[in-house]
Amino acid sequence: MADINDLRRERMALVEDGRSLLEAVEAESRALTDEEKTNDDSRADRIAELGGTIDRLERQEKFESEISHVPEPASRPVVEARKVETPEDNAQEAFGRYLRLGETRALSADLDVEGGYTVPDTFRNELIKKIDDLVYIRQAATVISAVQGSLGIPTLANDPADSDWTAELATGGTDSTMSFGKRELNPKPLAKKIKVSNKLLRASAIGVEALVRDRLAYKFAITEEKAFLTGDGSGQPLGVFTASAAGISTGRDVSTGNTISSVTFDGLINALYTLKAAYWGGAVLLGHRDLFKQVRKLKDGDGQYIWQPGGQAGQPDRVLGVPFIMSEYAPNTFATGNYVGIIANFEHYYIADALQLTLQRLVELYAETNQIGFIGRLETDGMPVLEEAFVRIKLA
Repeated sequence: MADINDLRRERMALVEDGRSLLEAVEAESRALTDEEKTNDDSRADRIAELGGTIDRLERQEKFESEISHVPEPASRPVVEARKVETPEDNAQEAFGRYLRLGETRALSADLDVEGGYTVPDTFRNELIKKIDDLVYIRQAATVISAVQGSLGIPTLANDPADSDWTAELATGGTDSTMSFGKRELNPKPLAKKIKVSNKLLRASAIGVEALVRDRLAYKFAITEEKAFLTGDGSGQPLGVFTASAAGISTGRDVSTGNTISSVTFDGLINALYTLKAAYWGGAVLLGHRDLFKQVRKLKDGDGQYIWQPGGQAGQPDRVLGVPFIMSEYAPNTFATGNYVGIIANFEHYYIADALQLTLQRLVELYAETNQIGFIGRLETDGMPVLEEAFVRIKLA
């Protein structure tokens, strides 16, 4: 039988080697090379293997110790075999690698950064976390269930020409202008998998499973929001900040009045009045907080700030009478020719859902490593369907 102390020393040495590699990579501000990734994965596999072996040996020693202290009865019964549970992977420094290098591993209870911080001797029933970024587009858009997996929306591409003044019995000229088109949405799959050790689920002071569900839902919402704003339409939704004949063309870009690095009062007025008045009622001005840091300082010809605070509780602040939305995912590179904001009625952004967010619990698949998997899935698509309801603000 292998010496358990030798195995512990080998495992610790491998862990230290992995830590030294990550610290060196971080100090050099670079990613792992292909060879380093291969070696690091092999090292992680060996650490996991050693952890399992050590755990089995410890369990066996404990079992034998318990048996040795049991007095032998006059008539010794048959001792039934005890099934030793396969231990959870307690050795992967996964979460640290995920944060630093984007590698995916599992959450477990033995390593602090992988969830061990949620399993102390005493713990308040609360969680310290960063504030969630807000998402807006799905709330404001038109959401449709695409039961058949795709959705075609007919569009009136061109109106007929104006009517003709004519005589009582005449019919006027035959129109050749009116035409139709179609916006087509094909929901694309979006998925994410998380593995959590059974020990963490069992011993944590907070509801880890509920937390996993909550965070998956949040991260799906963020991924959607980014695509609804800046997606290129290839394998993902088409965003409003992406110039496209299939969505919003460059004919809806307004840069007149702005400088190469900032928006101006005149530039905002030009953008607003490019939007037809009929859309103003549901329109918002959306941009990054860096945009509104600029807008907050703008004044009109009388020296008054154009920023208008909400007059009552629950009423939004406004710019030129239009409510504003600060999104962390709007473009914020203030340089020549870049988009920095949009004035739009987002009712004319359509979202087609073929599969709403579902969460599948995988109990048996990872039983060998004493883990449970969670897979989140949804299928959705989105695009602007009426470009005249959108005006993009562009720098000169």
